[in-house]
Amino acid sequence: MGNCVEERNKKTITLDLRKEKGQAIFLKLLAEQDVLFENFRPGTLEKWGITMERIREANPNLVIVRVSGYGQTGPKRELAGFGTSATAFSGYTYITGEPDRPPLSPPISLVDYVTGLFATIGAIVALYHRDVYNGEGQEVDVSLYESMFRMMDILVASYDQLGIIMERQGSDNSIAVPVGIFQTLDKKWMVLTTSTDRTFYRLAKIMDREDMITNPKYSTNKSRVENRPEVMRIVEEWIAKFTAKDLQKLCDENGVPISPVYSIEDIMNDPQYQSRQSIIDVEHATLGKVKLSGVTPKFSKTPGNVNKTGATLGEHNLEVYSQLGLSREEIENLKMEGII
Repeated sequence: MGNCVEERNKKTITLDLRKEKGQAIFLKLLAEQDVLFENFRPGTLEKWGITMERIREANPNLVIVRVSGYGQTGPKRELAGFGTSATAFSGYTYITGEPDRPPLSPPISLVDYVTGLFATIGAIVALYHRDVYNGEGQEVDVSLYESMFRMMDILVASYDQLGIIMERQGSDNSIAVPVGIFQTLDKKWMVLTTSTDRTFYRLAKIMDREDMITNPKYSTNKSRVENRPEVMRIVEEWIAKFTAKDLQKLCDENGVPISPVYSIEDIMNDPQYQSRQSIIDVEHATLGKVKLSGVTPKFSKTPGNVNKTGATLGEHNLEVYSQLGLSREEIENLKMEGII
C-alpha cells in the first residue's frame, strides 16, 4: 500500500544504470529535465561511471538533488542511510519517550517524509536561483539526519547557552505549564496546551480557579514551570470530571486549546478531515477503490488532484522510451538485454 501513496500520479520506468547502454539512455532522458532526485549512497553513481561531469554535459542547467543518510561530505558519508538509524543519530530518539523507559523510535517513517520536504524545498530554491538569477543549475545536498536535527533548534541553544542536555520527559513540556495529555471521565485522552499566560488565565477561569491568576505560584509561566507537579495535578483532577465531548465544548467556547488524541478510526469519521478532503478515494488497478491522504497544501488556483495510485514497476517503459525516440523493436531488444 505504501506504493499507492508515495508513487501516485507518477510514471515509472526500469533502467539498469550500471550498463553503458542504460547510462546513455539515462543521460538522454536528463537532457530535457529540470530536476534530478537521486538517493543512492554517496559515490554509487560515480562508481558506475555516471559522474557529475557527464551529467552536466547532458544538461548544464539541471538541478541535482542528492539525498543520503549522512550527506555527500564528512567521515560518515559512505555509510548506509536508513531512517531509524538516522533518526537516532539526529538526537530525536534520545528525547522521545518516558523518563524511566528506553528511548523510542517513531513508529512511522518520519525522517523519510521530513527529508522529502527539505529535498523539495531545496529543489524549488535552486530552480528559483537558476531561473531568476544566473541560469545555472546546482547540486542540493540533503541528509536524513540533518533534516530531523534542523527541527530541534532548542537542543542546540539549551546546551550551548545553559549546558542543558534535554532528556526524555514524556508529554511534559519543559518551557510551558500546563501542557500535556490528560484523561477524561469517559477514559478518552485529550491534549491540552496553555503555552501563554493568556491561555492559562482562560483555563483558570473555566476551572473556577481565578485565584491562580493572581497567586504568584501560578500567575506566570515561569512560576508554573517551577511548580509543575502541583499545577499538573490540579488540571488533571479537573479534567477527570468531564467527558471528552463536554470538555471539548467548554474549552472551545472559551478559547482554551485542547484536542482529542485521535486514532485513525477517529480521523476517518471526523467532519474536518472530510470537509477538506484530507482523505480521498482513488481507484486502484487490483484493489478497487482505496483511501489515500489528500493533497497538501491547498492551492487556490491550482488545487491539484490524485489521478491514479502508484504504478507498477516499468509500467510506462513503452510510453516514455517511445517519447525518447526509441522504436518498439528497440525497446523490446533493450528489455531482452536486461537494460530496461
